[in-house]
Amino acid sequence: MTLTPGTRGQRDPLDDFTRRTVGIDDVHKTVYVAGTGPAVVLMPEMPGISPDVARFARWIRDAGFTVYLPSLFGVDGAHPLAEARETVVKRACVSAEFRAFAGGGTSPVTGWLRGLARLAHDECGGPGVGAIGLCFTGNFALTMALEPAVVAPVVNHPSLPLDDPGALELSDEDAAAVAERVERDGLKVLAYRFENDTWCTGQRFAAYRKLLGDAFDGRVLPAEAANTDPPPFFRDVVGCAHSVVTAHLVDEEGHPTVRARDEILAYLAARLGPRAEGTRGPRP
Repeated sequence: MTLTPGTRGQRDPLDDFTRRTVGIDDVHKTVYVAGTGPAVVLMPEMPGISPDVARFARWIRDAGFTVYLPSLFGVDGAHPLAEARETVVKRACVSAEFRAFAGGGTSPVTGWLRGLARLAHDECGGPGVGAIGLCFTGNFALTMALEPAVVAPVVNHPSLPLDDPGALELSDEDAAAVAERVERDGLKVLAYRFENDTWCTGQRFAAYRKLLGDAFDGRVLPAEAANTDPPPFFRDVVGCAHSVVTAHLVDEEGHPTVRARDEILAYLAARLGPRAEGTRGPRP
C-alpha cells in the first residue's frame, strides 16, 4: 500500500479524490471518492475530514476498494485544532441531523448515509458495501446495516450518546431491526476502542454485545499503544487514547494500531472481495 505523507499541522488538499456533490432525498452533501473495486463508505470523526482520516481513506483505496468519504461537519482537510470544540462540535451537537445525547434515538443523517451506500453499490457493484464509522459517526456504521447493500459494518470508538456511556445511539425500533438483520444475514460487526477511553467505554461495548451477541466482535487495544503526540483537538479536547486508526495510530510496522488497521482491511476483503469479479469503479 502506498502512503501519502503529510506534514503535521498542514491542511490536506484532498486533490487525489474526486469531489462530488451527491443528492439523496433532496439533501446534497460533498463526497470525496477515490479508487476502484467494491465500495466502502468511510464517515469522518470529529472535527471532520482531517489529514489522518484522509490517510485512512487512502489506505482503504490502496487495498482495492472505492472509498466514499462524505463531508458531514467541519472544514474538509483541516488539521484538528482545539478551537474546533466551539466551532464544530457544539454546532453538530445541536444539529437536527445528529442525536448526540441519550434519548434522542437514531440520528436522521443515517438515512442519507444509507442512500449513499445504495448509490455506491449501484456504481461499484460487487457483493455489497462496507461502512466504517469513527467516533461521532462510529455507531452510524451499525445503523447503516438497515440498508441491505451494507454487508461489512465497522464501528470504531463510537462516542454517542455523549451523556450515557452505556447507551447506544439507536431508537428501540432500529435496534431491534439491526439485531434482526445481523442475525438473519449472518453479519459480523467489527469494532475497536482503546481501554480507558472515556468517550467509548467498556459499558458501551457491553451494550453492543447484549444487542448483537457473538456477532459483535469488539476489540480493545491497550491505552499505552496510542500515539502520544496527536493533533491539538485530540490532545486538549478528547484528552485520552481514542482514535485507533486515525489520530492515535502509530504508523510503524507491527504496531497494535497498524495491526488494527490491517484487520479492518482484511475484514473488508473477506466480506467484499477487493477488485472482485464483477466490480467496477464509480461512474464519473
